[in-house]
Amino acid sequence: MSTTLPIPDILSPEFAADPYPAYRAMRKHAPLLWHEPTKSYLISRYDDVERAFKDKAAVYTTDNYRWQIEPVHGRTILQLSGREHAVRRALVAPAFRGTDLQEKFLPVIERNARELIDAVRHTGEADLVDAFATRFPVNVIADMLGLDKADHARFHGWYTNVIAFLGNLAGDPEVMAAGERTRVEFAEYMVPIIQHRREHLGDDLLSTLCAAEVDGVRMSDEDIKAFCSLLLAAGGETTDKAIAGIFANLLAHPEQLAAVRADRTLIDRAFAETLRFTPPVHMIMRQTATEVTVSGGTIPPGATVTCLIGAANRDEERYREPDAFDIFRDDLTATTAFSAAADHLAFALGRHFCVGALLARAEVEIGVNLLLDAMPDMRFADGFTPSEQGVFTRGPVSLPVRFTPVAA
Repeated sequence: MSTTLPIPDILSPEFAADPYPAYRAMRKHAPLLWHEPTKSYLISRYDDVERAFKDKAAVYTTDNYRWQIEPVHGRTILQLSGREHAVRRALVAPAFRGTDLQEKFLPVIERNARELIDAVRHTGEADLVDAFATRFPVNVIADMLGLDKADHARFHGWYTNVIAFLGNLAGDPEVMAAGERTRVEFAEYMVPIIQHRREHLGDDLLSTLCAAEVDGVRMSDEDIKAFCSLLLAAGGETTDKAIAGIFANLLAHPEQLAAVRADRTLIDRAFAETLRFTPPVHMIMRQTATEVTVSGGTIPPGATVTCLIGAANRDEERYREPDAFDIFRDDLTATTAFSAAADHLAFALGRHFCVGALLARAEVEIGVNLLLDAMPDMRFADGFTPSEQGVFTRGPVSLPVRFTPVAA
């Protein structure tokens, strides 16, 4: 049986302010918790969440994405399974790894990072969230797709509405309406561009998606539009919060920041530990096809399961001193942290492992390197203490820093 204990509700202000004590209580006392407002079962232990993500028996399905994601994105690759999923993933995956990523998109990433840094490097102060983190990944994706970066404000507004919709656990009707309106507006924007690009292929990602073919299957306009919508929201929101999180964590631990500054190969470790310690996405939902047994009891078929990544990534049964940020920990493997063999859960695992993980890694590596070069003595603004906001996705909303300007 699931447990209902006086643990702070995931919709409460207390939980939003700091979810980690609640996560700890869930893991210890209520690893399976029925949550009435969202009509879902919460699972919080590493082993249970890992099993849900790695599931090969189709016990944990993405059928719930029909109501959770489709209203804002359309039908995306996340909802597909079997051969349909494998073919669609084969169509999009090459752009995010290997030659395409190295040759086509690394220069795009570096150019966008430099443009944003050059705009503030002479000032001696900046808000890393507003000036860099929220802009960088969206600009990169727009460039990759061959879209007009002058539309940045529209892209940012759309993905903000989408993320609000996905995290609308309380069912706010205005948030729902804004999310559904975004789907219509984004389609009106993207579909004409996709149709024009089919007739005028270039070397951008959108052209690649238009031309890609696997086993005689090509992506429809709707497929491409839905994937671009997903890419902007998932690639924008998560990388935005990851970059802000890395600097919030490193600046709060100056000795680790000094180590990364001196040895840039440690950026991978800092990113992997940030994904574990303060993951951008704190919960992902699945739907059970059959009854399943987890720590604390059983979940019936057809149930929504909320997999608490933020809780699982701090499971004391999996990590030593899980509530400490430590880029040198020996129970997290940086070399596999951006692959389906990762031993953290921030990118999910299994067949729905984040297709953009290597893109995110490239953005973080380039962005962090260039920021450290431009701001070698970066420190928090006087009196500032970082804090996170969000429940479904979570990260710093502001990160004011000071530094001595360095010439470009």
